[in-house]
Amino acid sequence: MEGYGYRLDCSPYLGGALETKILLEKLPLRKDKLKEVTTGIYHAGRESRHWVESPEYGVPFISGSDLQKADLSDLPLISKRQVAKTPQFTIRSGYTLITRSGTIGKMAYARRDMDGMACSEHVLRVVPDTDQIPSGYLYAYLSSKFGVPLVVSGTYGSIIQGIEPEHIAGLPVPRLGDALEHEIHTLVEQAAELRTKASLEINETTSSLREFLGLPRLTHTSVCGFGVSSVLSAELNWRLDATYHSPAAVEADEALRRCSISVRQLADVTKRLFKPPMFKRLWVEDAREGVQFVSGNDAYKFAADDVRYVSSRTPNFKEFIVREGWLVFQAAGRIYGLFARPLFVHGWLNGLFVADDMYRVVPNEPEDGAYLFAFFRTDVGQVLIKRQSAGNSIPRVWDPQMTQLLVPWPEKPDRQRYGAQIISAHEKLFRALKNDERAVRLVEEAIERRG
Repeated sequence: MEGYGYRLDCSPYLGGALETKILLEKLPLRKDKLKEVTTGIYHAGRESRHWVESPEYGVPFISGSDLQKADLSDLPLISKRQVAKTPQFTIRSGYTLITRSGTIGKMAYARRDMDGMACSEHVLRVVPDTDQIPSGYLYAYLSSKFGVPLVVSGTYGSIIQGIEPEHIAGLPVPRLGDALEHEIHTLVEQAAELRTKASLEINETTSSLREFLGLPRLTHTSVCGFGVSSVLSAELNWRLDATYHSPAAVEADEALRRCSISVRQLADVTKRLFKPPMFKRLWVEDAREGVQFVSGNDAYKFAADDVRYVSSRTPNFKEFIVREGWLVFQAAGRIYGLFARPLFVHGWLNGLFVADDMYRVVPNEPEDGAYLFAFFRTDVGQVLIKRQSAGNSIPRVWDPQMTQLLVPWPEKPDRQRYGAQIISAHEKLFRALKNDERAVRLVEEAIERRG
């Protein structure tokens, strides 16, 4: 207890922290304190945020829930003036980012395309002293099964839990030798660069497809924003809800009418469209008795925060398994959140049990699924999905509306060209995930071998 300041709460002594600390103390290796191998551990401090709409006046802002998202293209913008006034908001590539309140201990390695972005005060910045330690190795150690319990053990508070820089400043960092640390650093850096390239390729493909289809940038992009529109009774389509006939929806319809490419109903160009039924979760401990469960939030990250397994005895079990080449998107919840953001199933999601809140689009070919992914990333595609939502408390997208949704459908060579670019980018994302996993595994194996 003396080593933890005589704390009487559970955090320092449970979750593997105490065992990890004892193991590291016995390691016949040099161990530095975290504060000795960093030039700073800090957060931005709490202050009200000033949001803007134009990139000319704003900087992309990463919240704690955005930290591990693979796609950062939809981030809100915080005022450049506020960031200039409080430079602690800014993050740089090579930082290790750690959530410090709410769900504590989620980590990300700041990559090249995150350099210069702003980040929430709910995220700690661990700034490596690269003269003392490779930044990639520090991240891999902190995100390993030895680093995470030590970080989380600093948690305090009963209702709103949190950690401060001083709570992890003395955390021990074992030194594994220059050669191994450099190898681990290289793997993490390669993963970061792969993710940066993949993100750029996806955004460039989306922009190129927009131009090819002749789609304009919409004046209105929110189906929930205040607006006035009119509609002929013959065009109500059995819908009297405002979101379906919002100015954004009307503008998206007009964009499709002016599209130079033929437009088809989504049901006519795919194998199947469906949303699985709600289900009672039957949890199991062993992967041999079921399949890994992925929530609607975790699906948008590099990997699930908490690995859990659903029993293969779950009713309609096969309906929840997603497959390579499918398109899925969040089909329940706040329309201004992850709702309708498309995901292309490739790599780690393939073959996993994905929550019922995720809508499934089963294409005839993987390239078609990748093409639809790119189209639904455009503002026109987003509005077309979001307008289909129904319900006040928890809006949802249902099958009847999705079957009638119209999409531009170019000739097969054009769909394959854009689809191949999206698939190539997702292959980079999967390789990045494998690099990160190998880097962390090298850290853990080295500590276990020498312990």
